[in-house]
Amino acid sequence: MRYWLAATALTALVAGTGAAHAQSNAIEGRVDRLEREMRAVQRKVFPGGAGQTIEPQIVPDASIEAPGTPAGTPLADLTQRVAALENQVQTLTGQVEQDGYRLKQLEDGFAAYKRATDSRLKALEDAASPVAAGNSPVIAPVDLAETPARPTRPAPAEDKPAAKPSGTRAQQVAAIEKPNSGDPAEDGYLYGFRLWSAKLYPEARRELEAVATKYPNHRRASYSQNLLGRAYLDAGAPSLAAVAFYENYKKNPNGERAPDSLYYLAQALTKLKKPASEVCKVYTELDQLYGERLSAEMKTGVAEGRAAQKCK
Repeated sequence: MRYWLAATALTALVAGTGAAHAQSNAIEGRVDRLEREMRAVQRKVFPGGAGQTIEPQIVPDASIEAPGTPAGTPLADLTQRVAALENQVQTLTGQVEQDGYRLKQLEDGFAAYKRATDSRLKALEDAASPVAAGNSPVIAPVDLAETPARPTRPAPAEDKPAAKPSGTRAQQVAAIEKPNSGDPAEDGYLYGFRLWSAKLYPEARRELEAVATKYPNHRRASYSQNLLGRAYLDAGAPSLAAVAFYENYKKNPNGERAPDSLYYLAQALTKLKKPASEVCKVYTELDQLYGERLSAEMKTGVAEGRAAQKCK
């Protein structure tokens, strides 16, 4: 009987030891797998390392020597390692999710900026659509019977071209003298003219557009709108130039620079490679409405333009 009990106890002890060993092997397998996964995640989150990898939260204490029996069972140590690895994986997962959220915010912000920019560009293109779309920019003839005969291109003494200054852009603009006659429309046009003659086109356009907008009934409004188109044309923007010339002729056909605007409108359409029929229509309109007011120089230019376009 005693031998049977001893054998039974020994069998139970062996079975328990085998079960514990199997459990230990299973936990070690989990630990190895988690450690491999964490290292893979660290390589993904922190490429190159650079000291940013997350160290294990539980490390052996080298200062304590464990004589005899260890402080804890191997199963308890493995359990602690598993818990530490799981915490580290959760930390890395949280960092990945935060990075993904910030990236999503950046993408959404860029998409909103792109939509706003596309909208502004479309508005600018729509503004130039009467000419860019190929429609004829010439309106029906207007009654000019009450318009006094004036030379097409008067050259008052104040319109003397300014020499292009040197230095930085700011210094060049500062070198252009601003008139001060007490007439803001007159002064604005003359200042814009001087900027244009110095080839400071963006600054000239700003001044000229302000005069044409603020003082539409002033005689210099026609001058300013026409020179605005010239500033666009000279800067290599014939589409915007055509719009400015057409607006000057359409809104103020009796203005002193309306004939000039038709003349330069034909040049802008030529640069835009519009059909010859459209360019010839502009020249015909110019001859019919303002033929007697054209200077000799402009009449020569019209004749050369008609010949180049083979107008009938």
